[in-house]
Amino acid sequence: MQAGKRERHGRRFWIALVLLPVALAILVALGTWQVKRLHWKEDLIASIEERSHAEPLDVRGVEAALEAGEPIDYRAASASGTFLHDKERHFFATFQGQSGYYLYTPLELDDGRFLFVNRGFVPYDRKETSTRPESLVAGEQQITGLARARLAAKPSSLVPDNDEAGNIFYWKDLGRMAASTGLPEGQVLPFFLDADATPVPGGLPRGGVTVIDLPNSHLQYAITWYGLALALAGVSIFAWLKRKS
Repeated sequence: MQAGKRERHGRRFWIALVLLPVALAILVALGTWQVKRLHWKEDLIASIEERSHAEPLDVRGVEAALEAGEPIDYRAASASGTFLHDKERHFFATFQGQSGYYLYTPLELDDGRFLFVNRGFVPYDRKETSTRPESLVAGEQQITGLARARLAAKPSSLVPDNDEAGNIFYWKDLGRMAASTGLPEGQVLPFFLDADATPVPGGLPRGGVTVIDLPNSHLQYAITWYGLALALAGVSIFAWLKRKS
Protein backbone atom coordinates (compact mmCIF):
# COMPACT_ATOMS: atom_id res chain seq x y z
CA MET A 1 0.00 0.00 0.00
CA GLN A 2 2.78 2.41 1.00
CA ALA A 3 4.78 1.41 -2.07
CA GLY A 4 1.86 2.27 -4.36
CA LYS A 5 1.40 5.61 -2.69
CA ARG A 6 5.09 6.44 -3.07
CA GLU A 7 4.92 5.39 -6.69
CA ARG A 8 1.99 7.74 -7.35
CA HIS A 9 3.76 10.64 -5.60
CA GLY A 10 6.90 9.95 -7.55
CA ARG A 11 4.99 9.89 -10.84
CA ARG A 12 3.30 13.22 -10.06
CA PHE A 13 6.68 14.69 -9.09
CA TRP A 14 8.34 13.76 -12.37
CA ILE A 15 5.35 14.97 -14.40
CA ALA A 16 5.54 18.31 -12.59
CA LEU A 17 9.30 18.39 -13.20
CA VAL A 18 8.74 17.93 -16.94
CA LEU A 19 6.01 20.58 -17.10
CA LEU A 20 7.96 23.10 -15.00
CA PRO A 21 10.24 24.37 -17.82
CA VAL A 22 7.22 24.76 -20.11
CA ALA A 23 5.32 26.81 -17.52
CA LEU A 24 8.38 28.95 -16.76
CA ALA A 25 9.00 29.54 -20.47
CA ILE A 26 5.38 30.66 -20.98
CA LEU A 27 5.47 33.04 -18.00
CA VAL A 28 8.82 34.56 -19.02
CA ALA A 29 7.62 34.90 -22.63
CA LEU A 30 4.49 36.73 -21.47
CA GLY A 31 6.60 39.07 -19.33
CA THR A 32 8.98 39.75 -22.23
CA TRP A 33 6.05 40.43 -24.55
CA GLN A 34 4.71 42.99 -22.08
CA VAL A 35 8.14 44.67 -21.94
CA LYS A 36 8.07 44.99 -25.73
CA ARG A 37 4.55 46.38 -25.54
CA LEU A 38 5.75 48.84 -22.91
CA HIS A 39 8.45 50.20 -25.23
CA TRP A 40 5.95 50.40 -28.09
CA LYS A 41 3.41 52.27 -25.95
CA GLU A 42 6.05 54.68 -24.63
CA ASP A 43 7.17 55.46 -28.19
CA LEU A 44 3.54 55.97 -29.25
CA ILE A 45 2.83 58.34 -26.36
CA ALA A 46 6.01 60.30 -27.06
CA SER A 47 5.10 60.55 -30.76
CA ILE A 48 1.60 61.83 -30.00
CA GLU A 49 2.98 64.29 -27.46
CA GLU A 50 5.39 65.63 -30.06
CA ARG A 51 2.74 65.88 -32.80
CA SER A 52 0.17 67.58 -30.59
CA HIS A 53 2.62 70.27 -29.43
CA ALA A 54 4.30 70.90 -32.78
CA GLU A 55 3.83 74.02 -34.85
CA PRO A 56 0.37 73.66 -36.46
CA LEU A 57 0.28 72.43 -40.04
CA ASP A 58 -2.16 73.96 -42.46
CA VAL A 59 -4.60 71.75 -44.34
CA ARG A 60 -2.22 71.13 -47.21
CA GLY A 61 0.53 70.17 -44.78
CA VAL A 62 -1.72 67.58 -43.15
CA GLU A 63 -2.65 66.23 -46.59
CA ALA A 64 1.02 65.94 -47.52
CA ALA A 65 1.79 64.09 -44.30
CA LEU A 66 -1.13 61.74 -44.90
CA GLU A 67 0.00 61.02 -48.48
CA ALA A 68 3.54 60.36 -47.23
CA GLY A 69 2.19 57.72 -44.85
CA GLU A 70 2.98 59.75 -41.74
CA PRO A 71 0.61 59.54 -38.73
CA ILE A 72 -1.68 62.57 -38.55
CA ASP A 73 -3.81 61.65 -35.55
CA TYR A 74 -3.48 64.36 -32.88
CA ARG A 75 -1.28 66.46 -35.18
CA ALA A 76 -1.52 70.17 -34.38
CA ALA A 77 -3.24 71.74 -37.38
CA SER A 78 -5.14 74.80 -38.57
CA ALA A 79 -7.61 75.71 -41.28
CA SER A 80 -9.55 78.74 -42.45
CA GLY A 81 -12.86 78.93 -44.22
CA THR A 82 -16.59 79.45 -43.82
CA PHE A 83 -18.81 77.16 -41.78
CA LEU A 84 -21.87 75.60 -43.42
CA HIS A 85 -24.09 75.55 -40.35
CA ASP A 86 -27.08 74.11 -42.17
CA LYS A 87 -25.04 70.94 -42.74
CA GLU A 88 -23.98 70.52 -39.12
CA ARG A 89 -23.81 66.88 -37.96
CA HIS A 90 -24.31 65.78 -34.34
CA PHE A 91 -22.14 63.17 -32.64
CA PHE A 92 -23.58 61.82 -29.38
CA ALA A 93 -21.07 62.32 -26.57
CA THR A 94 -20.50 63.09 -22.93
CA PHE A 95 -18.24 65.89 -21.78
CA GLN A 96 -17.30 66.64 -18.20
CA GLY A 97 -20.11 64.40 -16.98
CA GLN A 98 -22.80 65.99 -19.16
CA SER A 99 -24.64 64.34 -22.05
CA GLY A 100 -24.93 66.11 -25.35
CA TYR A 101 -23.33 66.33 -28.77
CA TYR A 102 -20.15 67.28 -30.54
CA LEU A 103 -20.87 69.53 -33.50
CA TYR A 104 -19.22 68.36 -36.71
CA THR A 105 -19.61 71.23 -39.14
CA PRO A 106 -18.26 71.38 -42.71
CA LEU A 107 -15.79 74.22 -43.21
CA GLU A 108 -15.71 75.40 -46.82
CA LEU A 109 -12.12 76.16 -47.76
CA ASP A 110 -10.95 78.76 -50.24
CA ASP A 111 -10.30 76.07 -52.87
CA GLY A 112 -13.92 74.86 -52.75
CA ARG A 113 -13.23 71.72 -50.74
CA PHE A 114 -14.66 70.89 -47.32
CA LEU A 115 -13.21 69.91 -43.95
CA PHE A 116 -15.38 68.54 -41.17
CA VAL A 117 -14.52 70.39 -37.97
CA ASN A 118 -15.46 69.13 -34.52
CA ARG A 119 -16.30 72.54 -33.11
CA GLY A 120 -16.95 71.16 -29.63
CA PHE A 121 -19.68 70.21 -27.19
CA VAL A 122 -23.24 71.41 -26.70
CA PRO A 123 -25.62 70.07 -24.00
CA TYR A 124 -28.38 67.66 -24.98
CA ASP A 125 -31.07 70.37 -25.01
CA ARG A 126 -29.00 72.68 -27.21
CA LYS A 127 -28.75 70.32 -30.18
CA GLU A 128 -30.88 72.41 -32.50
CA THR A 129 -29.33 75.57 -33.92
CA SER A 130 -32.48 77.55 -33.02
CA THR A 131 -31.54 77.19 -29.33
CA ARG A 132 -28.09 78.74 -29.86
CA PRO A 133 -28.19 81.26 -32.72
CA GLU A 134 -25.05 82.96 -31.37
CA SER A 135 -23.06 79.81 -32.22
CA LEU A 136 -23.71 80.27 -35.94
CA VAL A 137 -20.61 82.38 -36.60
CA ALA A 138 -20.55 83.93 -40.07
CA GLY A 139 -17.72 84.86 -42.41
CA GLU A 140 -14.24 83.42 -42.64
CA GLN A 141 -13.05 81.65 -39.50
CA GLN A 142 -9.55 80.62 -38.46
CA ILE A 143 -9.59 77.27 -36.64
CA THR A 144 -6.71 75.67 -34.79
CA GLY A 145 -6.74 72.31 -33.08
CA LEU A 146 -5.79 68.68 -33.69
CA ALA A 147 -6.15 66.67 -36.88
CA ARG A 148 -7.95 63.37 -36.42
CA ALA A 149 -7.75 60.40 -38.76
CA ARG A 150 -10.97 59.04 -40.22
CA LEU A 151 -12.19 55.64 -39.03
CA ALA A 152 -12.11 52.75 -41.47
CA ALA A 153 -15.08 51.00 -39.85
CA LYS A 154 -17.36 50.99 -36.82
CA PRO A 155 -15.07 50.55 -33.81
CA SER A 156 -17.22 47.84 -32.19
CA SER A 157 -20.39 45.84 -32.78
CA LEU A 158 -21.61 47.25 -29.45
CA VAL A 159 -21.69 50.77 -30.92
CA PRO A 160 -25.19 51.63 -32.25
CA ASP A 161 -25.73 52.31 -35.92
CA ASN A 162 -25.76 55.95 -36.89
CA ASP A 163 -29.19 57.56 -37.06
CA GLU A 164 -28.76 59.67 -40.17
CA ALA A 165 -32.48 60.55 -40.36
CA GLY A 166 -32.33 61.98 -36.85
CA ASN A 167 -28.89 63.51 -37.45
CA ILE A 168 -27.33 61.60 -34.57
CA PHE A 169 -24.03 59.83 -35.13
CA TYR A 170 -22.63 57.26 -32.71
CA TRP A 171 -19.39 56.74 -34.58
CA LYS A 172 -17.48 59.08 -36.85
CA ASP A 173 -18.28 57.73 -40.31
CA LEU A 174 -16.85 60.52 -42.45
CA GLY A 175 -18.24 59.13 -45.69
CA ARG A 176 -21.80 59.01 -44.37
CA MET A 177 -21.46 62.36 -42.64
CA ALA A 178 -20.53 63.88 -45.98
CA ALA A 179 -23.19 61.98 -47.93
CA SER A 180 -25.94 62.88 -45.45
CA THR A 181 -25.21 66.58 -46.01
CA GLY A 182 -25.23 66.27 -49.79
CA LEU A 183 -21.56 67.20 -50.06
CA PRO A 184 -19.58 65.37 -52.75
CA GLU A 185 -17.29 62.93 -50.91
CA GLY A 186 -14.51 63.57 -53.40
CA GLN A 187 -14.42 67.19 -52.24
CA VAL A 188 -14.32 66.35 -48.53
CA LEU A 189 -10.89 66.09 -46.97
CA PRO A 190 -10.15 62.58 -45.57
CA PHE A 191 -9.63 63.66 -41.96
CA PHE A 192 -11.26 65.74 -39.23
CA LEU A 193 -10.09 68.76 -37.28
CA ASP A 194 -10.92 68.99 -33.58
CA ALA A 195 -11.09 72.68 -32.65
CA ASP A 196 -9.18 73.88 -29.61
CA ALA A 197 -10.69 75.65 -26.59
CA THR A 198 -10.61 79.14 -28.10
CA PRO A 199 -13.76 80.91 -26.75
CA VAL A 200 -16.63 81.41 -29.18
CA PRO A 201 -19.59 83.83 -29.07
CA GLY A 202 -22.16 82.75 -26.48
CA GLY A 203 -19.82 80.09 -25.08
CA LEU A 204 -21.19 77.29 -27.27
CA PRO A 205 -19.96 74.99 -28.57
CA ARG A 206 -17.20 74.36 -26.00
CA GLY A 207 -14.04 73.42 -27.87
CA GLY A 208 -10.98 71.58 -26.71
CA VAL A 209 -12.86 68.33 -26.17
CA THR A 210 -10.13 66.04 -27.49
CA VAL A 211 -8.89 63.69 -24.79
CA ILE A 212 -5.46 62.14 -25.20
CA ASP A 213 -5.41 59.36 -22.66
CA LEU A 214 -3.50 56.21 -23.59
CA PRO A 215 -3.39 53.81 -20.63
CA ASN A 216 0.00 52.23 -20.10
CA SER A 217 -0.13 49.31 -17.67
CA HIS A 218 2.40 47.09 -19.47
CA LEU A 219 5.07 47.51 -16.77
CA GLN A 220 2.68 46.20 -14.10
CA TYR A 221 1.72 43.29 -16.36
CA ALA A 222 5.40 42.47 -17.01
CA ILE A 223 6.18 42.53 -13.29
CA THR A 224 3.19 40.24 -12.65
CA TRP A 225 4.30 37.61 -15.21
CA TYR A 226 7.95 37.73 -14.14
CA GLY A 227 6.85 37.59 -10.51
CA LEU A 228 4.77 34.48 -11.15
CA ALA A 229 7.73 32.86 -12.91
CA LEU A 230 9.98 33.66 -9.96
CA ALA A 231 7.43 32.35 -7.47
CA LEU A 232 6.99 29.13 -9.46
CA ALA A 233 10.74 28.64 -9.58
CA GLY A 234 10.99 29.25 -5.82
CA VAL A 235 8.22 26.79 -5.00
CA SER A 236 9.79 24.18 -7.28
CA ILE A 237 13.22 24.55 -5.66
CA PHE A 238 11.65 24.25 -2.21
CA ALA A 239 9.78 21.10 -3.26
CA TRP A 240 12.96 19.60 -4.70
CA LEU A 241 14.99 20.31 -1.56
CA LYS A 242 12.23 18.91 0.65
CA ARG A 243 12.15 15.73 -1.41
CA LYS A 244 15.94 15.34 -1.18
CA SER A 245 16.01 15.83 2.60
